[in-house]
Amino acid sequence: MRPVAEHAATVAALLGPTATETVPLADARERILAEDLVAPHPLPPFANSAMDGYAVRGADLADTPVQLPVAADIPAGRTDGPPLARGTAHRIMTGAAMPEGADAVVQVEWTDGGTDRVRVDRAVAAGQNVRGAGEDVTSGQVVLTAGTVLGPAQIGLAAAIGAGSLRVRRRPRVLVLSTGSELVAPGEPLRHGQIHESNGPMLAAAVDDAGGRGELLRFVPDDVEQFTRTLDEALAARADDPVDLVLTSGGVSAGAYEVVKDAFTGRGVTFSKVAMQPGMPQGAGHHAGPVGEVAVVTLPGNPVSSLVSFEVFVRPVLRRATGHPQPDRARVRARLAEPLDSPAGRQQFRRGRIDAIAGTVAPVGAAGSHLLAALARADCLVVVDAQVTRVEAGEDVEVWLLDG
Repeated sequence: MRPVAEHAATVAALLGPTATETVPLADARERILAEDLVAPHPLPPFANSAMDGYAVRGADLADTPVQLPVAADIPAGRTDGPPLARGTAHRIMTGAAMPEGADAVVQVEWTDGGTDRVRVDRAVAAGQNVRGAGEDVTSGQVVLTAGTVLGPAQIGLAAAIGAGSLRVRRRPRVLVLSTGSELVAPGEPLRHGQIHESNGPMLAAAVDDAGGRGELLRFVPDDVEQFTRTLDEALAARADDPVDLVLTSGGVSAGAYEVVKDAFTGRGVTFSKVAMQPGMPQGAGHHAGPVGEVAVVTLPGNPVSSLVSFEVFVRPVLRRATGHPQPDRARVRARLAEPLDSPAGRQQFRRGRIDAIAGTVAPVGAAGSHLLAALARADCLVVVDAQVTRVEAGEDVEVWLLDG
């Protein structure tokens, strides 16, 4: 059988870096910045008050308590504040621009709060309670580098320097197509021998979570002609915004009615048995579609096999295509809470739950590739090397965190 790393390299070669596009700031969450973002002005853009209080000259408070006339009010947003004369104070609010001549702010709690005259009970030093211009960011400074994942704080910083839009990497467009004559759409009643189709919605959601654009096609029965027609019609309909990757599930094993394998064999997609559990039957390559070649990854049909295979082979490739700085899941070592058997010669990816405080991980459910409920309860994958057939409780294992 083919080693996991070898098949992963094959899949990785299918997709290169995506192009860039400009999106409004409101649509940039979780996107990957495509170019350095430079501040056109400093932050703060002007010296401003860090407190509600009174703008003063520190030298005027040498002998406290002292009474000062209040010459002006400066709320936040006032753009025409007058200069501060010696021996006077301006009542000022947090964030308001410091008046020319003032070098400190005395907080309102240290005064009697007067509006015509104010009694100041404690002195302040020059610069106290003042946010200096450029204290956070200087003009011309690179505030976010290319490859940054744009979370709330990064979007807030971009907004603060006035960026209304950002240049980001395009999200790969992935067409998700499941096969199986036994499949019925969720929400529809089942007849004997039928099951609700779960792989398509699951994989489309996984694509979105990985930073792609998952687009779910209606599943097709086990018919090669219908499968090929459905796929090519979908690719042609998206010619103006081409599909980067076709992701299928089911129809790749060794039995009869393996529609995906029958449709793609000898036509640019190579099928292999990969030394892993779950997820042994895999395929990857290119399909000569109606608008040019498109990358194809075929996953097995059992739901756990399908999602685990996505995690191992597809997710890191999608994230790498967008320039994500951490394409792989976070990986840690943890002590196994109970013994675990693993098939000889196959790398096992077992569902688990990790106890970060205790530093342990416990398997969730059995190894069966149809046990989707156990996968839904899991927050990690326990990885056992192909050469290892048993891991005892207390031994260290590699763990992939599904939330990281």
